[in-house]
Amino acid sequence: MEISDSEKKSARWAHDLFVLNIFFFHLLLTPATMVLDIGRAGMLIPLVLSGMVIAYIFYRSRTEKRWFVAAHWRLAFNRCKLLMWGYAGSIAIFLLAELLTSGMKDAHMANIMVTVVTRIAVMPTLIMAMVTVVMEASAGGQASKGEVPEKIREAFPPPA
Repeated sequence: MEISDSEKKSARWAHDLFVLNIFFFHLLLTPATMVLDIGRAGMLIPLVLSGMVIAYIFYRSRTEKRWFVAAHWRLAFNRCKLLMWGYAGSIAIFLLAELLTSGMKDAHMANIMVTVVTRIAVMPTLIMAMVTVVMEASAGGQASKGEVPEKIREAFPPPA
């Protein structure tokens, strides 16, 4: 099957968008919300913005008509699922911190505890972000070469 340059470019955009999402909303915006001391609610800003990008990637993975391009959008969404597992880990740690500090009588100590746990809680998301960026860099190269990973080809076979 011959893949046109425009299809390769469209397929690569799925991976480039994912990487831009990671760099802007996780590696730039998340530390900025911590440094600016916006508060715990401020930690939702990168999550919501990233969620919007993930929703768009999901939408494109389901609506794209060209098989090669759709396969790469689906691959990008698979990486989004990995990132969402990182979100789940971070949220679980945040909730644990809330549970631990809710009964503390010393408000100053509770504030210190939340600050420390906040720094720890971003680690699952940060680790998954770094892992998925490496995976997406590889996938972007495959898109440029007109290749589709075997697992995607098996789950989403090309038209006959």
